[in-house]
Amino acid sequence: MASVGAPKASEEAKSTFRLLVVSSDTYPPTRVDVSVLFGEELARSGHRIDWILQSADACEKPYTAEWGGGRVWVGATDLGTRLVHRLRKHFRSLLNDLRVFARCRSREYDIVEVKDKFIAGLFAVLASRLFKVRFVYWLSWPFPEQYLTQARDGTARYPILYLIRGSIFKFLLYRILLPSADHVFVQSAQMRKDVAAEGIPLPKLTAVPMGIKLSTFSQNRSGASQPYIPEGERSILYLGILVKVRRIDFLVRVLALVRKEIPDAKLYLVGRGEDPSDEQVLVAEAERLGILPAVVFTGQLPWVEALEYVQQAEVCVSPFYPIPILNSTSPTKLVEYMAMGRPVVANDHPEQRLLIEESGAGFCVPWDEEAFARAIVDLMKDPQRAREMGERGPPYVAKHREYSIIARLVEREMLRISGSGHSLGGPGAARGNR
Repeated sequence: MASVGAPKASEEAKSTFRLLVVSSDTYPPTRVDVSVLFGEELARSGHRIDWILQSADACEKPYTAEWGGGRVWVGATDLGTRLVHRLRKHFRSLLNDLRVFARCRSREYDIVEVKDKFIAGLFAVLASRLFKVRFVYWLSWPFPEQYLTQARDGTARYPILYLIRGSIFKFLLYRILLPSADHVFVQSAQMRKDVAAEGIPLPKLTAVPMGIKLSTFSQNRSGASQPYIPEGERSILYLGILVKVRRIDFLVRVLALVRKEIPDAKLYLVGRGEDPSDEQVLVAEAERLGILPAVVFTGQLPWVEALEYVQQAEVCVSPFYPIPILNSTSPTKLVEYMAMGRPVVANDHPEQRLLIEESGAGFCVPWDEEAFARAIVDLMKDPQRAREMGERGPPYVAKHREYSIIARLVEREMLRISGSGHSLGGPGAARGNR
C-alpha cells in the first residue's frame, strides 16, 4: 500500500530546476562555491545547470563544452597585459554575456542567475522580463564597496578609475539589479544585513556561507607526502591572498611579539599578492623589525601542497582587517584550517566569531597585535589544549560547512523560486545563519 502523502508522478517531475548561470568565474571554474556546490552537489541531484563563462586560457574563438552535467558557452578571451588586450578581453566577455538573450528565449530554463557581474546583470534583467524567466542575483563579495574603499584609502593603482567604477557598480547593484531580482543570494549573515540596509527586503535575501568538500581535506589529513615545515619547528601559518587591503603586515608585527617569548617561531605566508608591491610591504616591515629570516613566503602553491603546509603548521591564523568590506565576508581559510584539525587564532569578525564560539576550535580575539600574539603563545605553550581545540574542527565542519549540507539550502530556495517545489517556511526561511 502506498504511504499517505506519497508524491504523485507529476509531483516528482517537479523536484528539479533548470538554471542558466552567467558568472564572473572563468572556464573551467576553480572556486569551490562553483565547482563543488553547483558542478558536483546540485548537478548530482539532477538539476540542469548551464553556464555562460569566459575562457580562463587564451582563446580566439568561442566554443561550447560539457561540464557539471550541463553545457557551457565559453567566450573567447585575450590574456595580454597591454591596454588594448585588456579592452579586447572585456569586449569579448560582453559579447559572450549577450548569449543570455538567446538562451532565455529558448524557454529551456526556470531561472537565470548572474553572479558578480554588472553589465551582464542588466542583460539578464532584460532577458528575464522579455522571456518570462525568474532572475536571481548572487553576490559573493561587496565589489562596489571594495573599489570605493581602495580609491579612498590609496591602495588602488588608479584611484579615479576605481572611484568611477565603484560608484557606477554601486548604483547598478542596489538600484537596478537587486531590486529587479526575484531573489538574492549573499555570502554571509553580515552581508545580508548590509545589503538590506541598502533597501533590499530581508525576505528576499538568503545567506550562503562558504564551505568545503570534506573528503578533500580528509585525504590530506591522513598524512603529508613530505615535510614542508621541518619537524619540531615553531610555526604560524597564514593561507590566503596577500593584498594590501587585508593588512597582512599586522601578522609580521604579531610575529615579532610572539618571538619575544618563543624566539624560534616562524611565520609562513602561503599565497601571493596581486602585484609585487603587496609582498614588498611585508618584506619591508619584516626588515624594519629585524625578523625577515623568520618570515617564509611560499608563493602560490598547488592546492594539495598548500593543505600539507596547513596540516604541518603548529598554529593557523585568520586575521580579517575590521572594515565593512571584510566584515561581510565568509572566510574560507578558517573553515579549511578547522577541517584540517588545526588550532586557530582569528580576530573578532562576525562569521569568525560565530564559528569559533560554536566549535571551540581556537581563540577569537580583538584586532590587536598584543591579543593576537598572546593567543598564539598560549597555544604554543599548551600543546595538549591546542590539540584538543584542533580536534573539534573536523566534526563541526562536517555538520555545518560541508557542501553537501549547503547544497540543500540552495536547492530548497531555487526550487521555491522556480515554482518547482515548496518552500519550507516561506520565502527566506533558510538563511544559513548557523
